[in-house]
Amino acid sequence: MAEKDKPLLIKRYASRRLYNTETSDYVTLEDIAGFIREGREVQIIDLKSGDDLTRQYLLQIIAEHESRGENVLPVDVLNDLVRSYMVPGGGIMPQFLQSSFDMLRDSQSQMTETMTAMNPMAQIPGFEALKAQQETFLKAMSGAMGGGWPGAAREEEKPAASGGEGLDDIKKQLAELQDKLSKLK
Repeated sequence: MAEKDKPLLIKRYASRRLYNTETSDYVTLEDIAGFIREGREVQIIDLKSGDDLTRQYLLQIIAEHESRGENVLPVDVLNDLVRSYMVPGGGIMPQFLQSSFDMLRDSQSQMTETMTAMNPMAQIPGFEALKAQQETFLKAMSGAMGGGWPGAAREEEKPAASGGEGLDDIKKQLAELQDKLSKLK
């Protein structure tokens, strides 16, 4: 079995520090969340007792993200989860949740494959190189126009685009660029 196929073993010391056994360094909860986002399974074991603490730490990661306003779980779902603890044996909730997430993962995977197959441009040899060349050209053009368009931040100063406002900004900048090009003629 390849290293990446088996769970990443994290050991918790008596000091509550978490130790990554693969890289021989200490990690934080955010590091562990990053491993999981990258598709890696983790297993967290108490060094002294040998108890599996994975569930406890995963719940802690979820609680921290929820408390920071990164709400993924609607209140109704949280209420249903609490109610499921009142049913002897947990009822059918664990199997339902597992099946739901399995279906979600399968759907996302199929959608990604479909989108890749449906994009005819992605199938053209050299498409990625052409795309990179186009981006370089646009950056060079904005630099040649005196560092960009009026009111626009330079590349290193640009804030990250948020929501749909990025498209409107691009349209405005494109119109300004066309105007400048027509004046150059």
